[in-house]
Amino acid sequence: MLAGINKIGDLEWEVPIGYVPDMRVPGRFFLSGTLAETLEEGAVRQLANVATLPGIVKHSLAMPDIHWGYGFPIGGVAAFDMTEGVISPGGVGFDINCGVRLITTPLTEADLARRKRELIERLFDAVPTGVGAKSSLRVSNKDLSAVMVDGARWAVERGLGTEADLVRCEGEGAMPGADPDAVSAKARQRGVPQIGTLGAGNHFLEVQVAREIVDPEAAKAFGIAEGQVCFMVHCGSRGLGHQVATDHLRTLEGALPKYGIRLPDRQLACAPIDSPEGRAYYGGMVSAANYAWTNRQVIMHEARKVFVDLFGIDYDEMRLVYDVAHNVAKFERHDVDGVSTEVCVHRKGATRAFGPGAEGVPREYAGIGQPVIIPGSMGTSSYLLHGTSTAMEKTWGSTCHGAGRVLSRSKAKKEVRGKELRERLAGEGILVRAHSDNALAEEAPAVYKPSREVVRVVHEAGLSDIVARLEPLGVIKG
Repeated sequence: MLAGINKIGDLEWEVPIGYVPDMRVPGRFFLSGTLAETLEEGAVRQLANVATLPGIVKHSLAMPDIHWGYGFPIGGVAAFDMTEGVISPGGVGFDINCGVRLITTPLTEADLARRKRELIERLFDAVPTGVGAKSSLRVSNKDLSAVMVDGARWAVERGLGTEADLVRCEGEGAMPGADPDAVSAKARQRGVPQIGTLGAGNHFLEVQVAREIVDPEAAKAFGIAEGQVCFMVHCGSRGLGHQVATDHLRTLEGALPKYGIRLPDRQLACAPIDSPEGRAYYGGMVSAANYAWTNRQVIMHEARKVFVDLFGIDYDEMRLVYDVAHNVAKFERHDVDGVSTEVCVHRKGATRAFGPGAEGVPREYAGIGQPVIIPGSMGTSSYLLHGTSTAMEKTWGSTCHGAGRVLSRSKAKKEVRGKELRERLAGEGILVRAHSDNALAEEAPAVYKPSREVVRVVHEAGLSDIVARLEPLGVIKG
C-alpha cells in the first residue's frame, strides 16, 4: 500500500488531511489486499484532490474499482453542501449516465443450445455498434428536446417498452431539472442519429445465464432464478453526453476566477451549485442523462423483439429487473450528523445502492433495497446485488460500478490479440461479436481487475449484498 495511507478497517483505508495541500476532509476508499497491487498513486492523489473542493461533506470516497480518471478517480463518490458546495463535470464523467440494465427471460440455457449463434448474430444486426454507429430511429430536433426532458418515458409512449419498465429504472428513467437550452447545437447534432445505439469502448449487450443464486429471498423479489437466461445492456449518452461535458468544462474553467476557486487540478473545474454556470451544467447534464435512459430503453426494446421472433416468447415475459446510472450528479437527502440534509452527490463510475425503505427504491423492492447491477469484464461473471443501510451510512448510498481497468486501451492492444481472444472465448462457450478485433483487445478480461474480488469487497464491507452471479453466453461489443 502507498505511503501515508492509513488502514482503518479490514477493507477500509483513509487518506488523511494533508496528503495533498488544502484538503478539507479525509479521503476514504475500500480495497482488499488482493487488489492493493492495482492501486495507482495517481488515483489516490485524485481522491485527495477532490477533498479540496468547496463544500465537500464528510469524505472524498472511492470504491474498490478505483482507477485513474478525468478529475475525479473512476469509482469516486462525493457529496457537496447545497449552500457552499460545487458541481463538477469531472465528478460525473464524459459519458453522462453511462449505466446498465438487467432483463430476465423465460428461457433456460438449454433453450439456446442450437440457436445461440443465430441469437448473437441477430442481436448484432439489431443494435448498431461502434464509434460512429447510427440508429434507424428517426428523430427531429423537437423530438430530441422531448427525449432530454422525458427520458425513457418518451420511448415507452411510442411503444418501445411498457409502463412497468419505467417503475424499474432509477428515478423512473428520468431526472427532473433538464434544460435542453443548455445543450449546444453540436451536441444535438451528435445526439440526433444515435438513440438506440451501443457505441464503443466498454459498452456491451450480453446474453447471460443466472449460474448461482446467493440470496433466494432477494432473488425471488427481483424475479430471477437459477438457470434463467437474461440479458444486460451497458451504455450511456453517446456523443451528446460527451459534447455536453466538453462544452461545460470549457465554461466552468473560465468561471473559476469569478468565484475565487483554486484547484490542484484544472480537470476539477467547477462552479457553485446555484451559480448560473452551475445551473447550466446541471441542466445540460440532466438532459444527457435522460437521453441515456432513452437510449438503453430503445436498445432493450430491439433486443426483446429479437427474442420474440427467434424463440416465440411473449414480449412481456422479458422483465426489466432494474436500470442503474453510473455517471451522474443528483440532489438527494442523506443523514449528515443526525440531520436529514439535501446534498449534491457526484457518482463517477459508481452505482447508487440505496438500502431497504430508502426513498426512491421501487415499492416492490422496498423490503430488500435497490437492485445493484455490477457487470463483469468480457468473459467474466456479472453480479446482481442489493443496496444496504450500511451504504446509506458510509457512502451516500453508493457502491462499485464494475471491475475497474488496470491497463489502458493502448497497452491492451499491444498485449492482447483480439482474434485469439475471440477464439479462446468461443472455446469456453462464449460467443463474441464486435465491429473489430481491436475493440475486443481493448476490453479483454485481463485488462480489468477480477470482478469476483471487487464484488467480494463491497459485499463484505456491507455496501451491497450479493443476490446472484451471472455468466456470459454471448457478447455484443461496442
